[in-house]
Amino acid sequence: MVFAVGRVFVITGPSGVGKGTLIRSLMREMPELALAVSATTRHPRPGERDGVDYHFLSDAEFDARIAAQDFVEHACYSGRRYGTLRSELESRLASGVPVVLEIEVQGARQIRHSMPEAVQVFIAPPSLHSLRERLKGRGTDDEAEVARRLQVAEAEIEAKDEFAHVIVNDELSDAEEQLKRLVRDTIAAGGGLD
Repeated sequence: MVFAVGRVFVITGPSGVGKGTLIRSLMREMPELALAVSATTRHPRPGERDGVDYHFLSDAEFDARIAAQDFVEHACYSGRRYGTLRSELESRLASGVPVVLEIEVQGARQIRHSMPEAVQVFIAPPSLHSLRERLKGRGTDDEAEVARRLQVAEAEIEAKDEFAHVIVNDELSDAEEQLKRLVRDTIAAGGGLD
């Protein structure tokens, strides 16, 4: 599968770093982009909708999708499985729309292998302490889950040097501007819309 350079923007980083917030801001500013909705085996959080926030799948459904090779990437994160459905990516790219993927580091590595032309961006926290405070402040996970996510985050942060672009999400407005500038510059250089 080969797509034009810059058509796929991979946004990754540890849980709680603000990937979703940055992506929502990017999508408001650049509505010509499409967000590929990930699949997951975790249960919906309050207010999340199937097919909008995630495709919520049972373990059996996820296994069947793996067997059918329906995923471009998939990974296990903090006891739950996540993946990008091939259909989410291909339908948007076929219509000439640049696609944003919000995925875990494991999945980003798979995309790097299968789509080396994708623009990979790692969102880093200013510190582990600030990440812990963000995770606790979300109020979506109990203490044990926060501890699990922080343990995974430490290993993920060590991987940031693998990524061509690293944005530290310390001041939200600065991080938003850096991400928007990167995407705009990539598209302007010929990697985006026709």
